[in-house]
Amino acid sequence: MAFKVIKPGMLALLQDLGRHGHQAIGVTTGGPMDELAFRWANALLDNDDNAQQLEITFGMLSLEAQANTSMALTGADLDASLNGKSLTPWQTYAVKKGDVLSFQQPVWGLRAYLAVKGGFQCEPTLGSIATVMREKIGGLTGKGDKLQKDDILPYHRYDQHQQRSVPRAAIPDYSQSDIPLVLGYQYRSFSDLQRAHFFSSDYKVSQNSDRMGYRLAGNAIQGDAKGIISEGIAYGSVQIPKDGQPIVLLRDRQTIGGYPKMGCVTRFGGALLAQKKPGDLIQFTPITVDQAEHERHLQMARLQQWR
Repeated sequence: MAFKVIKPGMLALLQDLGRHGHQAIGVTTGGPMDELAFRWANALLDNDDNAQQLEITFGMLSLEAQANTSMALTGADLDASLNGKSLTPWQTYAVKKGDVLSFQQPVWGLRAYLAVKGGFQCEPTLGSIATVMREKIGGLTGKGDKLQKDDILPYHRYDQHQQRSVPRAAIPDYSQSDIPLVLGYQYRSFSDLQRAHFFSSDYKVSQNSDRMGYRLAGNAIQGDAKGIISEGIAYGSVQIPKDGQPIVLLRDRQTIGGYPKMGCVTRFGGALLAQKKPGDLIQFTPITVDQAEHERHLQMARLQQWR
């Protein structure tokens, strides 16, 4: 009772909401790059919020169902098909034994989420199956491996199916280029001119971007503080290294760092950024903590009301 991997694609990783409580020993959280898409996929199937899913980056993945199940697709449109029939993301589908689910290259966005009824059934490591390749932890083997050909993704057989879809108003616009950012306490180590440059500039997503962090290319920012004592790194921290090119630290970030930071992108901002491909342009928009909390509350309330 599983999906068998026919083609492993560019990068397909098992994820849950992350491995929390271990950063003091240098273990990062991992988890879905687009948390909103992840949560909606589980909600569509009435799964637990933390049920294990597959995060599919760029596509080129093919799976064969070994048993019936109900699945949900959210996130990017990776030109998915079931037995050759095109699928639209942000809704559920019935899967029968022998069906072949395939993903091609992105139509829009970069990362898609595949959930099955009850979640995939894999053993956790340090309380989570979140795959962090750099740390060699989590995933199907517990050693941080991405999916390989002939891997088996176990799930419980499920013969019933309910057709459901996410309300249009709740589906994020991945073409949005404004990334909301909450200012941090090191913000004032940058001059008024440098702050103005930062918030008025377009930044291009670099080829050297991954789950650890998105490196950006654009107007170099220079701060008065050339370095700081290493400190814990929060999700979404926007570091300004010596070359002045911002780095947004995301799910697989290191746990400590010593570069000055403008602030942190919100979880919604990080999700938008995670759907950007190399060469895409983004801009940062400053928001307050209250605005960030209000944004988060609205998203979670909409999801819980829909459940």
